[in-house]
Amino acid sequence: MKRNAIFAAILLAAAFSAHAGQPAYTPAHNPVNQVRTQVPGYFRQMVGDFEVTALYDGFLSADPKLFQPYSQRSLADLNKLLDDSFRLREADGGVNTAVIGFLVNTGNNLILLDAGVGGVEIMGKNAGRLVGSLKAAGYEPGQVDLLIPTHMHFDHISGLTRNGKRVFPKATLLLAVEEKGFWLDKDVNSLPEPVRGLAILAREAVAPYAKAGKVHFYRSGEEVVPGMRSRPSPGHTPGHNGIEFSSKGQTMLVWGDLMHNHTLQMLDPEIAIEFDSDPRQARISRLAALKDAAERKIWVAGAHMPFPGIGHIRAEGNGRYTWLPAEYVPIERR
Repeated sequence: MKRNAIFAAILLAAAFSAHAGQPAYTPAHNPVNQVRTQVPGYFRQMVGDFEVTALYDGFLSADPKLFQPYSQRSLADLNKLLDDSFRLREADGGVNTAVIGFLVNTGNNLILLDAGVGGVEIMGKNAGRLVGSLKAAGYEPGQVDLLIPTHMHFDHISGLTRNGKRVFPKATLLLAVEEKGFWLDKDVNSLPEPVRGLAILAREAVAPYAKAGKVHFYRSGEEVVPGMRSRPSPGHTPGHNGIEFSSKGQTMLVWGDLMHNHTLQMLDPEIAIEFDSDPRQARISRLAALKDAAERKIWVAGAHMPFPGIGHIRAEGNGRYTWLPAEYVPIERR
């Protein structure tokens, strides 16, 4: 009996040896073309009775060099932080940075918060898809009745128009008075040279709505429309505002450009970016918003957070924070 067991073990070992280095099974050849398309660029969740849809506009390439002069860290340190977090880089070395708008269906109004790049080609040619994402999400531009950009940089407002015409033909555009004063009212030539081009883009985006009598203004801190309040967060631009709304005990703050790179700026909120008109004030606004969002445990939606840009903030101590992204959950049952 013992000899039989030894013999069986030898045969089994020989069988394994014969297949060493070879696959256990070789299937028949079955070539299938790869699809190589991503899922439609939208993500939907409920905030109480409000339906919020994140709309992917595309991405920009944000070079770490844009942050380094406004940081106490070296460029090598910033790059290491990004690489250690496996942040996706573009061919030019910049970080793949999403551009996102947020569509809020309150049941009474369909409100678009930030409209994306439109046809403007700055920092790459990889954005301008917001309308396609909106349609994929089951809506049409003609159904949107309110437009509330968080500020007037091109990646938030240029998507309002195409070829000089309104993309959202029935919508009213609501702008902060403080943004109007800087981007629309001043002589372009009196502005700092680096922002003159941005001011021209802002005026081109607003012009068709102004001509149609579809532009209104609010003061930072006011309730913009019933149920939606502006939260002043100047620094990135003079009249930068978050937009906050609540329903059934849940609250969301759409905070615009309070943050451009969560890997760097959650770890060190003092880091600013070249695009901030007032880096010192931008830091103050960011620190206040992070502290408030973490303490109140509210939803945050960020235009340049990784898509879908929705999540929560957790304070970690020592001035550091962690981004906790929303999870995919079917909402049909909720």
